[in-house]
Parts: sequence; C-alpha cells; structure tokens
Amino acid sequence: MPSYDPHHWTSHLFDIEGSLVREILGRVSVTVIWSAVIVVTDKLDLIPGANFEIPETAHSLIGAALGLLLVFRTNASYDRFWEGRKLWGGIVNETRNLVRQGSVWLRHEPMRLQRLILWTICYPYACRSRLRGEGGIGPATTELPPGEVADVLAAEHTPLAVAKKLTALLDEARRDGHLSDYTMIAADQNLQQLIDYIGGCERIHATPIPFAYAVHLRRALLVYCLTLPFALVAKWGWATVPATLCIAYILFGIEEIGVEIEDPFGVDENDLPLDAICAKIEATLRDLLPR
Repeated sequence: MPSYDPHHWTSHLFDIEGSLVREILGRVSVTVIWSAVIVVTDKLDLIPGANFEIPETAHSLIGAALGLLLVFRTNASYDRFWEGRKLWGGIVNETRNLVRQGSVWLRHEPMRLQRLILWTICYPYACRSRLRGEGGIGPATTELPPGEVADVLAAEHTPLAVAKKLTALLDEARRDGHLSDYTMIAADQNLQQLIDYIGGCERIHATPIPFAYAVHLRRALLVYCLTLPFALVAKWGWATVPATLCIAYILFGIEEIGVEIEDPFGVDENDLPLDAICAKIEATLRDLLPR
C-alpha cells in the first residue's frame, strides 16, 4: 500500500503507482478514440444525412442509475477491505495476547516458551501465504525442528497446522504440570480467535462480488461511455472529445477502485500491507523471547 500524507495534495496528486491509471488506460483510450470518430464524422459530414445526436435527457437518466450502481460497488468493496483490515488487526492482537500469557506461564521453561513464540510468529506468515496461494510460513522456521516444519508445510491448510502445533505444545505443558486447566482454556480461546480470523479472511477472499452485478455494471459503463459522444456532439462539438476523456476516466476509475480493493490480501498497490504487518508481529514477539 503506498504511503502518502493526506494533508498535502502535491505529495501524491500526480503519482502513477497505485492510482490505477495503467489499469484503465486501455478502455479510456478506446472510448476517446470512438468519441473522436463520432465528432469527425458528424462535423465533416462524412456520412451525408446521418444524425449522430441522441436526447440528453435519456442519457442523463442512464447516468443517474449508473451512479447508484457505482456507489454500491465501491461501498461493498470498501466494506470488504476494511473488514479484512480488522481481521488482521485481530491476528495482531491475539498473537500478542497468546505470547504475553505464555511468557508468564512458561517463564521457567525457556525452551518451551521459545517454541511457543516462534510458532506464533509463523502463524501470520502462514495466513498470508494461504491467502496469496504461496508457500512458506516465515523466517522463524529456521529456528524450529525441521521435521515439524516439514509436517506443517505439507499440510493442506498451513495456518490450521501451525495452530495445531501451538495447541499440542500447550497441552504438553499442561500435562507436565506447567499449565492449569484454566490457563489452558484461556490460551485455547486465543487460538480459536486466530482460526476465526483466518476463516473470515478466507470468506472475503473466496467470495467475489456477485457475477451478475459485476457484468451488468460493466455493460452499463460501456453503453454509457460509448453513447456519450452522441449526447454531447450537438452542443459541445469538438469539445466532446476531452469531455468524454474526463468522464470516462472518472467512471472507469471508480469501477476499477472497487475491483482493486474487493480482495485486499494480494500484492497490488492498494492491497493491505500484509508483509509489513507480519514483520511487525515478528519484531514485537521476538522481543519476548527468553534471553
């Protein structure tokens, strides 16, 4: 995610990265070229007797409906983006809580505490990899038993496998008398929350905006933008081309923003900074490793 100061327009107003200009350039260009063809044909009377004008009122009514569709699209996408951020905020908090508790309960078991912290560090990396379809569970694997790491990496659901390792580790400590049944229950609640959070992220990732809605919105956008020159050419003349450019840029840009943020767990410029979040969790939890 690009870093910017929202109080200073000039610091980001002309940025290309993250602004989606590249993504919409093709469709905007097609619309502008089409508008130029319509204007040239009309003004130079290349097709004698042809009428390229349509009523502005009808086009305005289509624009009003299209505006409502775009508002719903961007609102729905932003809700998904913000829910994803809240879920990852929950992962941050619950990993801290788990290690905070473990660093007190297992303070006399430094080796076991170290394994607890390292496996907890692996959890957000496993979630990130799961959501991106990647492999690996983070750099902490070099400090864990290779056999256990191999078992986790071979699992179909690596976050669940990491959580299972944490549960087994805590249960082992309970059986050895280092944890009471009550503290085991409290720690298990943290692990349940971690599983719930990755489940929420998977729900967002696996459920796109309904197909019919996305297709209808795009068809409506194309109809509106490609018929726009016919509604403007009579009064705007040659100014129809730059007017079409501005309107197409705005409308296609709004639609593309919705596409960009509806699944916020990828590696696009406007996705959540999962790499930075995972690194921050690791740095915080490593500070509690036994000295």
